[in-house]
Amino acid sequence: MMKWIRTRSLALLLVSLALCLSVAGSAFAFSDVKGDPEQSAIEKLERNGIVSGVGNGLFAPRRPLTAADAVALIVKGMNLNLDTIRFIKEPKASDSFRNVKDDAWYAQAFITASVNGLDIPPDINPNAPATREQYAHWLYNALAKKGEFAWIELFVNIHDEDQVDQACMNSIQKLLIGKIASLDAGGNFRPKQPITRSEAAGMLHRAMEFVKSTPPIPPVNPETSLLSDVSLSAEKVSDDILKVTVTGTVPHLGYGLEISGVSFHRNQAVVNYRLVLPDPDAMYGQMVTQVKAVTYVSAAYEPVLGTEDPAESRKQGTGDETKVVPIDGDAESGDGASASADGRSAN
Repeated sequence: MMKWIRTRSLALLLVSLALCLSVAGSAFAFSDVKGDPEQSAIEKLERNGIVSGVGNGLFAPRRPLTAADAVALIVKGMNLNLDTIRFIKEPKASDSFRNVKDDAWYAQAFITASVNGLDIPPDINPNAPATREQYAHWLYNALAKKGEFAWIELFVNIHDEDQVDQACMNSIQKLLIGKIASLDAGGNFRPKQPITRSEAAGMLHRAMEFVKSTPPIPPVNPETSLLSDVSLSAEKVSDDILKVTVTGTVPHLGYGLEISGVSFHRNQAVVNYRLVLPDPDAMYGQMVTQVKAVTYVSAAYEPVLGTEDPAESRKQGTGDETKVVPIDGDAESGDGASASADGRSAN
């Protein structure tokens, strides 16, 4: 009899515990996302500890997302880090962003974003709303850090294309092609509008799923680079700006060269580069050719040649390609080929 009572008591205790856990679990769910177009994405990100609410069990899905929240969200969701970077001096957010305080809760996220090439303006106001095009650009740059992916060669028609910053166009196109971003019912992207917390969560979740389900393109030949005789030179443009040129030799006229990123370590600007592959549908003269790509950095840094990143396949004439340029000409560049004084793309 006593054994039966103990067994029954234990069963009741387990049932009570399960009910408590169920109630506790529902208490952590956001009460204001039911029916939201991105409800599923928001709830999945919450369960994975990627997003948090604004208090009182609310997510505020329609509230604009600040730049600080956007950067922190992308860095966390896309699992960006500094694990492979060695710093001679501990980096500070204020080294790259004059409006970001080093003791701000989001300072580390901005450092990580800068080193990983998210292309965030140095004068960004972290408390201002992030626009839809800014968020798309940062998210795509974070996605690109996960590997080289094969993108369908097409251009999505955007009705309000004339409002899109051309520095962000390639990023927006890639996210539209990958079904990570979408246009509204009128075919508009609304690039200058603040992105809502709901929209940002949905795009981030789809980017994370894209990385999980899409294998990156392996390097053309991981053992041997088609680039040779790579060198770097710098010349002063003004007292504050240096023009940095990376040159190299490629097998034939179809190949190009571009700057893939600039990172700042203590007093050095490390310039990384990559080969641009030829259009497989075109024919080129088979002659060894010298190519170059140009970027601009602050004169406060010493430019040094970095490493070669995986080659990028881009068709000539698509508008996001570094064209082959004779060594005595000026670089004609597209996405990633030139950068401003702080290493950002200056297209």
